[in-house]
Amino acid sequence: MIDRVIIVVLDSVGIGELPDAFKFGDEGSNTLVNTAKAVRGLNIPNLEDFGIGKIENICGVSRDVEGKAFYGKMSEVSAAKDTTSGHWEIAGVITRKPFPTYPEGFPKDVIKRFTEAIGRSILGNKPASGTEIIKELGAEHIKTGFPIVYTSADSVFQIAACEDIIPVESLYEMCEYAREILKGEHNVGRVIARPFIIEKDRYIRTERRKDFSLPPPEETLLDRAVKKGYEVIAIGKIGDIFAHKGVTKEIHTSDNNDGISSTIEWIKKEEVKGIIFTNLIDFDMKYGHRNDPKGYAKALEAFDHRLPEIVSALKEKDIIIITADHGCDPTTHSTDHSREYVPLLVYGKKLGKPKSLGVRRSFADVGATVAEALLIPKFNEGESFLKELILNQA
Repeated sequence: MIDRVIIVVLDSVGIGELPDAFKFGDEGSNTLVNTAKAVRGLNIPNLEDFGIGKIENICGVSRDVEGKAFYGKMSEVSAAKDTTSGHWEIAGVITRKPFPTYPEGFPKDVIKRFTEAIGRSILGNKPASGTEIIKELGAEHIKTGFPIVYTSADSVFQIAACEDIIPVESLYEMCEYAREILKGEHNVGRVIARPFIIEKDRYIRTERRKDFSLPPPEETLLDRAVKKGYEVIAIGKIGDIFAHKGVTKEIHTSDNNDGISSTIEWIKKEEVKGIIFTNLIDFDMKYGHRNDPKGYAKALEAFDHRLPEIVSALKEKDIIIITADHGCDPTTHSTDHSREYVPLLVYGKKLGKPKSLGVRRSFADVGATVAEALLIPKFNEGESFLKELILNQA
């Protein structure tokens, strides 16, 4: 019997372009493999022991291991390649219609409603790298007090502001106004607060980022788990992604290391039954979007270093699933997410002998598996691989 599942999302750690990657301009993307090549090999012995090298040829990672975990990769069915759709699909909800994007900036009527709501003008209103646009417009923002609005290839309305000019709580309030405006025709996936500070003439984004997501259009795995009486512990930005629905406890974290520590802390709470759902954002936010393969590699190695701590904290009836929500290849010219397969690693002390789980049709296979494991009503989407995990169980 399984009474708890830990899902760890390595945000943006894709593992190869999907067959439809050309539709998204992502041919050649392979976040994990290309990062490893860029640094002439990854040092991730614990993930190697789990069998990650059996999924794809990764420089520095052996395929010739027995493998402690079940392994495979998953396709995305949703018509998107962003955080929201990726996590929703993991939880059993497919995004059939892509969220709107704004390659020319947001329409005048949207900006007019927003500026009227906040009582001031804005700067920007164009697609941009978050770090670059605050370099470009930071001085004018300081001078005028106008927030910086920008977007990307994803469906996001991002608002950047210096914490000394617009207090963080005021920035969050602006995001709430934007979230209310961006419905219906302009059903943007996420409104994101991007606070920053100035240190020695440098603009530095702080950990007080906050996402204001659309609520999922239907019940997710998390909603059904709560209805069943389980705990759903949301670590990192999971609560934000699901618009705070279907969670019993939210733990916001400052970085990957904090997220890993919080995950271990909650795994050690034997009384907690249900789902511990963690997002580790640094891969994406700090390194993928900034085209920094060296930083990306170090983050992967840092996670790998702490993986034994996570494993040792697991109880006999726990399963841990390590996966991702999309790609964000730091070696390509793009600074945006990439349309990729995601890795799938599954481990439990009482599971059967590890083997390949193959190429799964949808991220929703995770949700279907967790639902079956915890005796939660099943979804229309996804195919459970639970039987493969417990076949020939020791």
